[in-house]
Amino acid sequence: MDSSELVELLSGDGLRLLDSLPEWQSNSDVLKTVNDLRRAGHSPGLVAAVLSQSKLRAKAKAKFGPFAGRMLFTEAGLEQSTRLRVAALHAGRFQAAGLLRIADLGSGIGGDALALASLDLEVTAVELDEVTAAIAAYNLALWPNATVEHADVTTFDLEGFDGVYLDPARRTAGHQNTSRLSDPADYSPTLDFAFGIADRLPTGIKLGPGIDRDLIPAEAEAQWVSVDRDVVELGLWFGSLARPGIRRSALVIGEHGTAELASTGDSTDVETGTLGSYLYEPDGAVIRSRLIGDLGRRIGATMLSDGIAYLTSDTAIETPFAACFRVVETFALDERRLKKELAARGIGSLEIKKRGVDVDPAAFRRKLSLHGPRSATLVLTRVAGRHTALLCERVTFRS
Repeated sequence: MDSSELVELLSGDGLRLLDSLPEWQSNSDVLKTVNDLRRAGHSPGLVAAVLSQSKLRAKAKAKFGPFAGRMLFTEAGLEQSTRLRVAALHAGRFQAAGLLRIADLGSGIGGDALALASLDLEVTAVELDEVTAAIAAYNLALWPNATVEHADVTTFDLEGFDGVYLDPARRTAGHQNTSRLSDPADYSPTLDFAFGIADRLPTGIKLGPGIDRDLIPAEAEAQWVSVDRDVVELGLWFGSLARPGIRRSALVIGEHGTAELASTGDSTDVETGTLGSYLYEPDGAVIRSRLIGDLGRRIGATMLSDGIAYLTSDTAIETPFAACFRVVETFALDERRLKKELAARGIGSLEIKKRGVDVDPAAFRRKLSLHGPRSATLVLTRVAGRHTALLCERVTFRS
């Protein structure tokens, strides 16, 4: 979307047209809709803009819930935005720390600013891209305590602000078809700039979960966040936004609600034990935060093998921090043997997990020629130093 298309979209006619469209469905007849709108006299640019927004609103429901129906997006802005459920937790930190006037630097489409404003905090969203800033202004229009500045965050005056939230751009510039930046020196603004602000003001910095841990300052609280088993971000918290005595934490959000493992630092792994009746796969946030040892001690489990993030025990314990599997049978990691065993059991649907072995699960699945009515999980890993296949079934705990 360019600025001229945005102006047309933000007109009264444009917004009314957008809101009049039925909710986007994957099987929507786009060509018919385009022809109908064009016959009604709408310009090609406006038709393209409203259909794009309709599609993005449907996609945004996963992040913004019912709020998505009145928001505007760019493709890149939606991709990089914080889920509203997570943004609300971010905002809660600022509120709990007694910080009242917040600068949201690199605000994107305004998701985090929306959460901050919802807690009656005064927030200024600062965004360099003109189109994205205009969209953020629209998304925050109902909040009198939120303002948007079209400005360069590196020159924005922070005088009078109590705290800062900063989400460095980790993708190439543009509104769609952007690519991820792997070098933190290429972020906009750079990590050094962000850490410089953290030296002066209570600051939260949102980063990708896979960032080099050596870059994490010793004084920061580092919190890895997963939503529905997908690790979505690493949050670094400084000053009064960092909780006393916590330097590593794993925040796990799912159907169970919110649960957290927290520690003063990386935990020591539990000892390696023999394979038990149950296998535990720790949540990615637990793995990233290196708190597998704390989880193992909590559920009375041992490591399955040195350096491999699986735990095992003879007891099935429900925990939000790991998926639990019952070990049905153990085999050598031999393709022909497994093909025969799975066929004998009528397993046609197979979830394949792997750690510690050099196997492409998709290619491996094709070679197994699966057929049959049953389903199972196959874990390819190392047990006692040997490549092993564990035939498992997920344990479902009753509420």
